[in-house]
Amino acid sequence: MSSRIDPIFVSHGAPTLALPRLPGEPELARRLQELGRALPRPRAILVASAHWSTQDPRVGGAERPGTIHDYGGFPEELYKLSYPAMGALDVARRTTDLLSTVGFPVAMVPGQGLDHGMWVPLRHLFPNADVPVVPLSIQAGLDPAHHFVLGRALQPLTEEGVLVMGSGGAVHNLRALAMRGDAPPEPWAQGFDDWLASTLAAGRLEDVVAATLKAPELKRAHPTLEHFLPLFVALGAAGSGAHGEPLHRGFALGNLSLAAYRFVI
Repeated sequence: MSSRIDPIFVSHGAPTLALPRLPGEPELARRLQELGRALPRPRAILVASAHWSTQDPRVGGAERPGTIHDYGGFPEELYKLSYPAMGALDVARRTTDLLSTVGFPVAMVPGQGLDHGMWVPLRHLFPNADVPVVPLSIQAGLDPAHHFVLGRALQPLTEEGVLVMGSGGAVHNLRALAMRGDAPPEPWAQGFDDWLASTLAAGRLEDVVAATLKAPELKRAHPTLEHFLPLFVALGAAGSGAHGEPLHRGFALGNLSLAAYRFVI
């Protein structure tokens, strides 16, 4: 019997999602909590975050990865939070082997901790920090196709009880954020978010991977791609014939998408 766990992508929003305060954040936090209770219990979580980028793929191999507070200017209480999950060296080695087999120049980083793109959503998914976590880097200078192929190499993990998770943002343009937390999204942000949702739902994976050519307003939705790329790791890991089911749709600070997806076959 398969122990498949469908990969997911989460827009982690601002670090304040850890203690949801902004309009839109409590709804996403509740949805992540519901998902964590409904999921089969993972053997481990492999999480690719927008906030860990390296030239070549790297896999965290810490016995107990530390909590990284990689942000500034937020309430003091956010710097006191920790997420004391264990690592999973066996899953880190398996990840490294899978990527190496298909030609990626991959290596493990023994001391890598969990950045806020990792531990903030995990704080809601698994609040007891009782599922081991393995960090995976993205390559911010490379394209969606690279990350889709990387994810596809990791597809066996989904059949081995590992939750493959991408953490970034479906729309992420910090210069376009509103001062009011409850401001509505502008048409370009809503349009890109809607295009992504409908294209994923239809299983048009080639169009999603070619988003830099086909998506409306991509340059405004993602002036840089690092928050978009983790989606392709999770999408690739879902396997052939996958499509995206929305777990949550919504915005904070006007144009900051909080969309989350599960990729199913």
